[in-house]
Amino acid sequence: MEKQVHYGPVAEALEEFKKQGFTNSFSFRDEGIGHTGGVYMPEELKIVDVYRYEGDSDPDEESAVYALISREGKKGVLVTGYGVSSETSYQQLLERIEWAEK
Repeated sequence: MEKQVHYGPVAEALEEFKKQGFTNSFSFRDEGIGHTGGVYMPEELKIVDVYRYEGDSDPDEESAVYALISREGKKGVLVTGYGVSSETSYQQLLERIEWAEK
């Protein structure tokens, strides 16, 4: 399946995903991906879309906004660094989340 990745500022990504119904906020937790109702394991989520932002000169400004959907249909976003600024354990967690079928 083709992965869809867009490039643009984080605020633009958040606004675009909000228009598409991705209104919940997800965050990294030691045990999985956190949300207001608890924690999802990577196997319970799918990546729908990704926006990446690359800073003009500083690699620490690199970030990604993931649009995620849970098995029960809960849509949300996960904002994270990538490249030099991403933590290995979080990157490994993201790699376990499959892409949704389009």
